[in-house]
Amino acid sequence: MSGHDVPAEPDAGPHDAGQGEYPVEWEADVVLRDGSTTHVRPIRPSDAPALQRFHMGQSERSTYLRFFANIERLSDRDLARFTVVDHDERVALVAVKRVGEDAREDIIGVARFDKVTPHEAEVAFNIADAEQGRGLGSVLLEHLAVAARERGVRRFSAEVLPQNGKMLAVFQEAGYATSQHVDDGIVAVSVDLDPTERSRAVMADREHRAEARSMHGLLTARRVLLVGPGPTAEPGTASRLMAERVLANAATDPGDGTFDVVGVAPPAGLDDLAAEPAEGGAEGRAEGDTAPAPSAVRFFGRIADVPGPVDLALLALPPHEAIAATAELERLGVRAVVVLSAGYAETGPEGLALRRELLRTAHAAGMRVVGPATYGLFTTHVEHRLNASLAEALPPAGSIGIFCQSAPTAVTLLATALRRGIGVSSFVSAGHRADVSGNDLMQFWQDDPETSVVCLYLESIGNPRKFSRIARRLASVKPVVVVTAGRSGQVVPPGHAVRSTRAPRRTLDEMLRQSGVIHAENTHHLVDIAQLLAYQPLPGGRRIGLLTSSAALTALVAEAVGSAGLVVSDRSGFVAEDADDAEVEAAVAAIFAPDACDVVVAVHVPTVRPRGEAFSRAVARAAAASGRTTVASVLGMHGLAEELSAPDPANPDGPPVHVPAYSTPEDAVAAVEAVVGYARWREADHGTVERPTGVDSDGARALVEAALVGDTVVDLDAQDVARLLAAYGIELWPSRRVRTADEAVAAAQDIGWPVALKSTAESLRHRADLGGVRLDIGDEDELRDDVEQMRQTLAAVLPGACSTGTGDDEQGDSDGPAPFEVQRMADAGVACVVRSTEDQLFGPVVSFGLAGDAVDLLGDVSYGVPPLTDVDVATMVRSIRAAPRLFGYMGAPVADTAALEDLLARVSLMADELPELRSVEIYPVVVAERGAAVLGARVQVAGAQRADTLRRALPG
Repeated sequence: MSGHDVPAEPDAGPHDAGQGEYPVEWEADVVLRDGSTTHVRPIRPSDAPALQRFHMGQSERSTYLRFFANIERLSDRDLARFTVVDHDERVALVAVKRVGEDAREDIIGVARFDKVTPHEAEVAFNIADAEQGRGLGSVLLEHLAVAARERGVRRFSAEVLPQNGKMLAVFQEAGYATSQHVDDGIVAVSVDLDPTERSRAVMADREHRAEARSMHGLLTARRVLLVGPGPTAEPGTASRLMAERVLANAATDPGDGTFDVVGVAPPAGLDDLAAEPAEGGAEGRAEGDTAPAPSAVRFFGRIADVPGPVDLALLALPPHEAIAATAELERLGVRAVVVLSAGYAETGPEGLALRRELLRTAHAAGMRVVGPATYGLFTTHVEHRLNASLAEALPPAGSIGIFCQSAPTAVTLLATALRRGIGVSSFVSAGHRADVSGNDLMQFWQDDPETSVVCLYLESIGNPRKFSRIARRLASVKPVVVVTAGRSGQVVPPGHAVRSTRAPRRTLDEMLRQSGVIHAENTHHLVDIAQLLAYQPLPGGRRIGLLTSSAALTALVAEAVGSAGLVVSDRSGFVAEDADDAEVEAAVAAIFAPDACDVVVAVHVPTVRPRGEAFSRAVARAAAASGRTTVASVLGMHGLAEELSAPDPANPDGPPVHVPAYSTPEDAVAAVEAVVGYARWREADHGTVERPTGVDSDGARALVEAALVGDTVVDLDAQDVARLLAAYGIELWPSRRVRTADEAVAAAQDIGWPVALKSTAESLRHRADLGGVRLDIGDEDELRDDVEQMRQTLAAVLPGACSTGTGDDEQGDSDGPAPFEVQRMADAGVACVVRSTEDQLFGPVVSFGLAGDAVDLLGDVSYGVPPLTDVDVATMVRSIRAAPRLFGYMGAPVADTAALEDLLARVSLMADELPELRSVEIYPVVVAERGAAVLGARVQVAGAQRADTLRRALPG
C-alpha cells in the first residue's frame, strides 16, 4: 500500500461504510523475540484515540517511511478509514500493550491490507519506534498472512521507500516467494502467500528463539517475589501452606539473587540468619513480625512497597486476588508469574473465565504464566541456582531437564530422582498448563548446555502438531522421554482446557514414534530410561552381552533380551558368586572385549554369600575404560552407587563414570530396549517432505471453499471428489450408476470391457462375499446375467426397490437411487484402503491398511500425522502385519509399492494443506504389479478447526 496518497484518499467505498463482523478468532497472544508477550487483534472503531497517540508518538522518519510524507496528525477522516474496516476487503491488525494505572491499551504496531483484486491485496506495516527490534513486524506479517488466506488473498503487494530497510527485510526474511523491482524511486514488492518449506522453517526458527528466550528469563531469574494471602488467611488453607513452604525453602536456600516477600510471615528460626530488615523498617514487614531477615530475603507489606525490578513472581493466592496481583506486577517489570494455587478451570465455567482473565492480564503486561496448580520450578545451575518450588529437598545438580504437569506426580518424580541420586538441571511443573507448556521447555532445553536429557510427564497435549514438530527437532540432538497420562494421552484431568479427540488410541504412539520420542510406560520406566541416557553413552548396536552371577540368571535375562527384540551376544556368560577377584576380572574383561557386544548388562544377585564389591567395581572400571554402554542390576543398589562408579580415564579430574543400577534385570533390559531404539532412530535417515508433481493447491482450495456451508459437514458429490483428487494428481477411475441391464451394457461398452458390477448400497458396495460385487465381466450376456442375479441376491439381503431397482417393469423404479454401478476392471492386485481424518486435537491423521473385515477387526492399520516424509510413508506401508501380501507373499506378484507410496504422499499433502477436509476415504485402492488404481473415494468437508496454524500464538 503506498502511503503518499493517504491524506488525499477518494471517498469511502462500499466496503468502508461499516464495520464487518469482528473475527475474534484472529485474536492471539504472542511471544516476541525478547521473550516477552503482546496481544494481537483486529482493529476496532474504538481504537481511534489509541491510533492517534501511536501516530503522534512516531518520529518524523518513521511517519515519512510509512506515508511518504510528514503528517503531524491524522484527520478524523483518516482515523475513521483506518479503524472502521469490514475484516474482508479491508483488514487491519494491531499489537497492543497495557500501560498506566488505568490499564489503558496502547497500540505498538499496525498491519493492514486492502484488496485490489479478489486474490491480491496491498499491505502496509507501522511499528512503534520504541518497540522496533523485538520481532513485531514478522509476527504481524504471519498473522496478517493467515487472515488474508482465510479471505481468499494469495498475494501481497507493497510500495516501500528504498531507505526503509527494516520493512524490506521483513518481507525478504519471511521465507515466502518474494519479488521486487524499483519503479520511479519506489521499491515495489510482491509476496506469494502460499507457504513454502522456507517460510515454515523461518516461522519455526523464530518461534524457537522467542520461546527459548522466554524460558531462559524464567529459569535464570535472580530477583524473585513471593506474594502470599496475608496474615488474615486462615491457618491450614492451601494458599497459606504453599506460601509458607516456598518461603521456608528460600530461607534455607535463597539462591543467588534477592527474594522479596509480601503477605507471608517469616518462618520460625529465621532470626538465626541475622540480617537487617527491608528498607522501610517495621512498615515493610508482615504484621507481628519481629525477627530479622537474611540479606537475600526481604519482607514488605504490599506489592506497591516492593522497589523492583523483579524477574519472577510466585503467587499463592485465590484466583481473584492472583489476577489483581498480576496487574500490579507490571510496574515491577516481572517477566513471568508462577501461580501455585488452584481454583480455575477445574471448578467449571466460572473458573475457566478466571483462567482466561489471568492469561489476558499477564500477557497484556508481557508476562508468561506457569500454572495454575503448579508445584513450581527450580534450576541447579551453579551460576543461577533457584528454588521457586514446593519441594523441600532438591535432587543434585545434573543434566536431566524435567517438565511435569501434575503436582502429585512432580512429588513422586523428584523423590525418585533424589532417592536414586540422579542429577537434574532444571525442573518446571506446569500444573494445569494455562500458558507455559512442555513445548516451551523443549525449545529452551534444545540450546541449554546444562541439559542433555529431556523428560516430560504430560497429562494433556494442547497442540500435538506443534509438539511433534518441536520434539522431532529436539530428539535429533538430545533424547526426549515422555510419559502420557493413561498411556494413550486421551485421559484429560479436570482443569486442562484441551480439545477432545476422536482419533484412534494409537495415534499418539505413532506421532511420538515419528518424532523420535521415547514413550515410557510409566514414571518408574521414565526414570529408568533417563538415568541410562544421562550417565552412559548411546549404544552402538543391539547385541547385548550378559554377565551374571549364575547360569539361571543368564537364561532369565536372555529371555528378557530376546523378548525386547535385542540379540544376546555369544560371549555372554556368568561368574560364580564364590569366584575370586582374578576370576571376576577375567570374566569382566571377556565381556568388555572390543568385539564382544554393544551393551553390557551386568547382574549380580548373591544367594548365600554377602555382596562383595569386586564384581561391581570391576564392571565400573571396565565401563569407564571402554566407553561401552553398561547397566547393572546388583542386589541392594538402585540409581547411582559408589561401588558402580569409576574415574574417567579420559578425564581423571572430572566427574566419575556411573553405571546406573536397576532393581531388577527386567527393568535394566527395558531401559536398554528403549535407548537402543532411540539410538537407531538417531542414526536412521528420516527422509524429507517431498512435494509431488502435478499438484494444484489453489484449485483444490477453491473447490473446497465453494462447497463449505459453515461448520456443517458436507459430502462432496462424485464429480467434486474426482476434481479434488485430480488437483493432487490422484486419478479416480470413472464409474457409471445404472438401473437396468440395458443401462449397464451401454455403460460397459462406453467404459470398455472387462468391467466390474457393484451394488451402490453403502453396506454392500465392496462386499463380494455378500453378493455386492461381481468382477471381471467380459461380455454383454455375462453382464445381463450378473445384473439379474445381483438383483435377486440384493432383494433378499436389502429388500426394497431403493436397494435393488425393482419396479413394475424392466426399467425399474426411476424414483429411487440407481442400485448398480459399472466400472472398468482393474488389473489384479492387493486391495487397500487409505483414509484421512481431521481430528480437532491432532489435526489430520492419515491411516493405511489392506481392505477387508479381518484387517479392520484386528486393527491392522498404520497411522501417520502429516506432514509425512518419504521415509514415514514407506514405514506406514511396511509396518502393518499384513504387509507381506504386498511383497510377493506365497508366490503372489510383488505389488507396485512405489505407486502406493506416491498415493499416500499425495493424500498426506492434501490433508495437511486443507484443514477443511473433515474425512477422506480412498477405497478400494488396487495395487497391481504396475500402478495403483483408485476405484472409489468419499470426501466430507466442513469449516476448519485446526489449532496449529501458520502463525505463532500462545494458548488463550
